[in-house]
Amino acid sequence: MSVRARHLTRKYRRGKGWRPNGDVVTALDSLSLDVPSGEVHGLLGPNGSGKTTLCRILSTVLTPTSGTAHVLGYNVVTEAADVRARLGIVFGGERGLYWKLTGRQNLQYWAALYKVPSAVARQRAQKLLDRVGLGTEANDLVETYSRGMKQRLHLARGLIGRPKLVVFDEPTIGMDPVAAHDFRELITELRTEGCTVLLTTHDMAEAEAVCDRVTLIGGGRVLATETPRGLARLSAGHHWVEADDIDIDVAHLPGVVEVVRQGAVTRVKTDSEGAARGVLDFLLGRGVRTVRIVPPTLADVYLDLFGARGMEV
Repeated sequence: MSVRARHLTRKYRRGKGWRPNGDVVTALDSLSLDVPSGEVHGLLGPNGSGKTTLCRILSTVLTPTSGTAHVLGYNVVTEAADVRARLGIVFGGERGLYWKLTGRQNLQYWAALYKVPSAVARQRAQKLLDRVGLGTEANDLVETYSRGMKQRLHLARGLIGRPKLVVFDEPTIGMDPVAAHDFRELITELRTEGCTVLLTTHDMAEAEAVCDRVTLIGGGRVLATETPRGLARLSAGHHWVEADDIDIDVAHLPGVVEVVRQGAVTRVKTDSEGAARGVLDFLLGRGVRTVRIVPPTLADVYLDLFGARGMEV
């Protein structure tokens, strides 16, 4: 088991420091989670749900108020050094890089912290820079990198120690669609290599594409853990009908909850399978031929549970 957390709780007082009269905020509320070795596991939830707090505890950046967590068999509090030696961390944003060093120098510095021999570090750094598309910019100062390039360097930095577990916290922030696609391929490669991946993201398509299982977190608690497809059962019985290029009013039909137009596709949310078939028959009766009943996506389930607020980044 790569990650085993039991009843993790993390509390703090609002504002700087532990103020005796401040409001106590519970970031994690007796959260328990298992992530088997070799799994790509997604953490989904709105801002403030506890995802990043959990990642920071697992990576030994924070200590829990109570509860226990083990990473690769090591206790994150009492055996923190053993955890750090086997863990790769990629946090979103631009912090954590040395801007006055080149991309290559950044990776060689981090390799030294993992006690990688210098000759091996040079070879490994070049391979990783090529792997994330920064091979030709390896000798440029990081301060000249775009935001997306810095994020790709973060990915390389997280892999320089050949970790058994990699924690990605919003790793595709600032990436263009091509770089985000390449990141998904990288995740697939890591899975093939036997690496365990823990991924937080607001990108539902990303989670659905790369995760073996996902955990929905709200209010510092686990709401559900399932495969992306299996989570469809949490969609409160909703069924969807999709049709291409229609201009027909279906909002008045029995059981229709919502009508969403996404480009040339109209998606009709219904409250039951029978209502979905009623919409399907209605459209077919009016000559629409490109129409289908589809299962809810991970994004549909997410919005059912958290509402539009949950999609905020």
